[in-house]
Amino acid sequence: MILLLQYTLIFASVLVLVALGGCFSEHSGVINIGLEGIMVMGALGGALTMKYLPADLNAALVLLIVILACVVVGMIFSLLLGVAAIRFNADQTLVGTALNLLGPAAAVVLVRAINMAEDINNVSTTVAYGTAKKAFTTNIGSFEFNWFMLVAFLVLIAAYIVLYKTRFGLRLCACGEHPQAADSVGINVYKMRYAGVLISGALGGLGGLVYITAGVSEWKFENGVAGFGFLALAVMIFGQWKPVNIGLAALLFGLFRALSNVYTGFDVLVALNLPNTVYNMLPYIISLIVLVFVSGKSKAPKAEGIPYDKGQR
Repeated sequence: MILLLQYTLIFASVLVLVALGGCFSEHSGVINIGLEGIMVMGALGGALTMKYLPADLNAALVLLIVILACVVVGMIFSLLLGVAAIRFNADQTLVGTALNLLGPAAAVVLVRAINMAEDINNVSTTVAYGTAKKAFTTNIGSFEFNWFMLVAFLVLIAAYIVLYKTRFGLRLCACGEHPQAADSVGINVYKMRYAGVLISGALGGLGGLVYITAGVSEWKFENGVAGFGFLALAVMIFGQWKPVNIGLAALLFGLFRALSNVYTGFDVLVALNLPNTVYNMLPYIISLIVLVFVSGKSKAPKAEGIPYDKGQR
C-alpha cells in the first residue's frame, strides 16, 4: 500500500506540472499539444546536467541546478511554438504535433552523438544519472519521499494564486477569453501569450525530468515519455483548466498509472490473472472514457487556438 501511494504521488506530480503548463498556455489563448516533446527535451536537459555534475556537490545545489536546467531547456523548446503560433499565426495544432515529433528525435540524435563521442562503440540513447538522482529522495520510514512531490504541490498552489489572485493572471486569462477586449484596455496580447507559452515550457520540461527520475537511475531516450504529455492534456481538460481540479484529476490518473508498477502486491489483482499490458493501458483507457463524457461539457478559454489579429474587432 505504501508503494502504491509512493508511485501515485510521483506520477500525479508529473501530471500536475505538465497539465498546469498546458493550462497556462491555453489560458493565454495558445493550444499547446506539444507538451510531449517539451517533456522529452526538458528531461534531456536535466539528465545531461545530472550526468556531468560533480559527484560531491551539495544535494540542495544539485536539485536547484537540475531544475533550472530542465526549465530553461523546456522554455527554449517551447519558443518554437510561441514564434510559430504567435508571430507567424501558424496552426497551433500542427506546430504542437511537430514539436512532439521533433523532441524525441532530437533527443535520440543528441544523446547518441554524446555517447559515441565518449565511446565510438556506444550507440545507445541512454543517459545514466544514478549519483545525482539520490539528491531528489529521502526516506521517511519505508516511504521514499521525492522532493518533486513537494515542488508539484507548491507549483499547484502558486498556479492558483497567480491565475486568480494576481494582475498578471487576470490579464493572461483575459487574453484567452477575449483578446480584443484585453488589447483595448492596454494589455499587450502578444507578450501575454508568449508568457503563457514559456510557462508551459518551463513546467513541461520540469515534468519530463520528474518522469524519467521517478524510479530509475538511467533513461533510454528512444522510449520518450510514454504518452504522458497527452495524458496531461486529458488531466487538464478533465480538470476544466482549473488548478485545484487539475490536482485532483492528476491523483486519479496517477493512481491508475501506479497500479501497473505495484499490482503484483495485491492478491485480488493478481487473482484476475490479467497481463501487465492491461495495467499499463489503464490510464490511457480511463482518459479516453473521461474525455468522451467530459469534453462535450468542457469550458475551454474561448479564444484558444485562434491567432490574434490586432486589427480585428
